Amino acid sequence: MNEWAKDQGADQITFLPDGNGEFSHGMGMLVDKTDLGFGKRSWRYSMLVKDGIIEKMFIEPEEPGDPFKVSDAQTMLSHINPEAAKPKCVSLFTKVGCPFCARAKALLDDHGLQYEEITLGKGASLRSLRAMAGATTVPQVFIDGELIGGSEALEQYLVAV
Repeated sequence: MNEWAKDQGADQITFLPDGNGEFSHGMGMLVDKTDLGFGKRSWRYSMLVKDGIIEKMFIEPEEPGDPFKVSDAQTMLSHINPEAAKPKCVSLFTKVGCPFCARAKALLDDHGLQYEEITLGKGASLRSLRAMAGATTVPQVFIDGELIGGSEALEQYLVAV
């Protein structure tokens, strides 16, 4: 559970493990998923709890497999504040020591945009960059699946929004 929290960057959420399934059993949410190699585990759900009272639950439908349709964070966040703007999903390809990459990261930071940095030579290659962006120069910035381009294109994009 701690590793999952770290992987998700969820430093403002309390993760509560239920190793022996006691809580899940008490909630009526313990299921046997031996057929999928999971054994007994909690059925997927998310819940909003305020002052110890469950205000809302999003429970995955009872269907074969391991569905993940309604218990996700975005469903809960939309319930809590349906008018809130969804955060932008930003990824950028960079190379160590690249001044244009540093500029792009500074622009994103200045605009409060969190991003995932994909560094060439560390799990990503020039071939991957060419396949994704059709380019061989860095940085290459993607926002919500759209190729924005390099640091100058990013600056133009940020001015327009």
